[in-house]
Amino acid sequence: MNESTKRLKLVQQRIEKACIDCGRAPGDVSLLAVSKRHSVEKIIGLNKLGVVAFGENHLQEALQKQQELPDLNLDWHFIGNVQSNKTRAIAENFQWVQSVDRLKILERLSAQRPDNLEPINVCLQVNIDLEPQKAGAKPEEILQLAAHADGLDSIRLRGLMAIPRVTTDLVEQHDSFRRVKVIFDTLKSEGHDIDTLSMGMSSDLEVAIAEGSSMVRIGTDLFGKRKS
Repeated sequence: MNESTKRLKLVQQRIEKACIDCGRAPGDVSLLAVSKRHSVEKIIGLNKLGVVAFGENHLQEALQKQQELPDLNLDWHFIGNVQSNKTRAIAENFQWVQSVDRLKILERLSAQRPDNLEPINVCLQVNIDLEPQKAGAKPEEILQLAAHADGLDSIRLRGLMAIPRVTTDLVEQHDSFRRVKVIFDTLKSEGHDIDTLSMGMSSDLEVAIAEGSSMVRIGTDLFGKRKS
């Protein structure tokens, strides 16, 4: 068993156990492999093992990888800060954007999505703990963003993404993830057709899954240490 297989198996086992522990089916939670600063060879290796969804933070790095992997049927997720001057390239080359937090970005992604492509899948990023160093809309802004997203032809609103505060306090961890789930459930109750709650990483995926995550974003535990 090679290193990639071992790492993937361990992550899958953690996801499965976390689901079982909270009474959920393991199939309820999907895996996004965060491949930033990792080689295309590692992406190819994981894809051969069945991983199809890859997340990138840096646009130019991601575009280069896409050019080197034209024959792989991958789902590319942009998960970094979305700058206005980069929306066209994102709209043209990604299937998902998980880090939308402004009306302007929604409108630009919709307007710049090529007509021959399906609407781009969008998660609204919520800054659930109002941390000034992090991107994301304030919780009270999410309902307006969601309503606007549903009115755009080339946007398919899929749900929410969050990166809660880093803490070793389990009570605080649960609280942050739970508050994201409350917003998600509110959106569903208001009629938004959403299915994705992207929260949880290597250090906290168990707590995130217990609080309702449907997608975990895993980098180092899948790929090993990143290049400096």
